[in-house]
Amino acid sequence: MRTVRYHEHGGPEVLRVDDIDRPEPDDDELLVAVRAAGINPVDTYFREGSYPPGDLPWIPGSDFAGVVEAVGSEVDDFSAGDRVFGTGLGNNRQGTCAEFLTTATDTVAHLPDGVGFDEGAAVALVGVTAWRALIDHAGLEPGETCLIHGGSGGVGHVAVQLASATGVRVTTTASEEYHNRLEALGADTVLDYTRDDLADAVREAGEPDVILDHRLDDYLQFDADVAKVGTRVVGIGNEGSAAGFEDISGARSKELSITLMSMFNTPDISAVLERLGRLVADGEIVPEIAGVYGLDEVDSAQRDVVGDSFLGKLVVEL
Repeated sequence: MRTVRYHEHGGPEVLRVDDIDRPEPDDDELLVAVRAAGINPVDTYFREGSYPPGDLPWIPGSDFAGVVEAVGSEVDDFSAGDRVFGTGLGNNRQGTCAEFLTTATDTVAHLPDGVGFDEGAAVALVGVTAWRALIDHAGLEPGETCLIHGGSGGVGHVAVQLASATGVRVTTTASEEYHNRLEALGADTVLDYTRDDLADAVREAGEPDVILDHRLDDYLQFDADVAKVGTRVVGIGNEGSAAGFEDISGARSKELSITLMSMFNTPDISAVLERLGRLVADGEIVPEIAGVYGLDEVDSAQRDVVGDSFLGKLVVEL
């Protein structure tokens, strides 16, 4: 089969297309013919070595959609020919930018009829991240107010829709060019993240009960400044290796609850994927696909996912 791999850590130039043997599923695994794979910033962290994956050479990619080619002898819930999507790969097991992959059943779910392979691959990792943050960790409830930093991002644009579908008042930040689309996706208030009075504007929209923060090193103090007493903050990302408070007394007075998380720790990815699949099928969540690439263009896709401005996700079609 054809697959993208890197044999050493480094920039996108270390990615290359290799011909290798097709994997075989263990007794409790599926063999999937991949039709689409998502591109995420975390893929670049694994490639660079800041989040070391397994032993090299390594296949990048964390989410996928495709068709079951074969099942192991202990698998009962899936059959050859089933349409599926999944995530959680590319970390401690080989990733998804390949013509075939093997996966455990707890990282995959049936892809509903009417949902395209591109959509399944686009929503998997970011959807599970948003669900884990807002539903599992934050316990988001109808009638609350939620601030989502970076609403145009992969996680952000799905989080906006998930929060809206939950009956929450959603405030998000993004470049002005994405404001209209984010309002169409369910945001009640969209604010330019570069405005000088951003904190005042967030408070005016409603002090948040929940904050989803994708850049803790930039916004952790901001979160405390705009929070009400008892606000729940969930951190899903950062650019620098350190984050802290400039005014710890002020932050402490808010009695914040702060949870730091990684999607890869989700205990039952398949259960979340099943619910996300239904939401996509029902039109409650629309995965926005900003760009489509071929298998031999994964290096360009990884450059673009961290270097370009766009709303939604980048996808590789096979």
